[in-house]
Amino acid sequence: MNGRSAWLAGATGLVGRALLGRLLADARYARVDVLTRRLFPVAPEHAARLSVRKVDFAALPADLADADDAYIALGTTIAVAGSEAAFRAVDFDAVLNVAKAARGAGATRLAVVSALGADSRSRIFYNRVKGDIETAVADLGFSVVVIARPSLLQGDRAAIGQAKRPGEVWATRLLGPVSAIVPASFRPIAADTVAAALVAQVISGEPGLHVLSSADMQRSSRLAAPR
Repeated sequence: MNGRSAWLAGATGLVGRALLGRLLADARYARVDVLTRRLFPVAPEHAARLSVRKVDFAALPADLADADDAYIALGTTIAVAGSEAAFRAVDFDAVLNVAKAARGAGATRLAVVSALGADSRSRIFYNRVKGDIETAVADLGFSVVVIARPSLLQGDRAAIGQAKRPGEVWATRLLGPVSAIVPASFRPIAADTVAAALVAQVISGEPGLHVLSSADMQRSSRLAAPR
């Protein structure tokens, strides 16, 4: 398993940042290629294994590096994007573009961060788009497809230059005192737990489509301890 290469799209987000840390800490990955809308510095100790490339997700370049695995943590909110169309351009179009490009670059394993409630038949636009992208990437021919459906995320958004999301703040405050009786799939989940579970499932190489709830990820994240 050593010597694998991975693409990561969305490394500047909450789960993406956690994924980057997990991938760089895992000796099974010899190379990590980050595709990003905005560049960030590479620490000297990671320079030999990490490449960061600024791209337009609407028109990806044709000379991207080959890959074994692809991790996609792109996402926004309708409020941040400004409209439903702008939201779909990120959460559907950009995700699908990266997945298609990764498959063309040789990747056989794919992980995508979706959301709790994803359903292509939903009357809720956000949930419907998430369901649509899950269906689309599952049909691209990857031998392993892992879909993460986290509930509200926990993490330090200020550290990555993002404003706190009111829904996440209030959910944490309201559910905290009663978390023991809230079903695990609905409890807020740490971004690093999502990242750990995704890496563990991808590295396992188990063929097929794997849809991970927050409860699943809480159980499986311990399998992704850095080697």
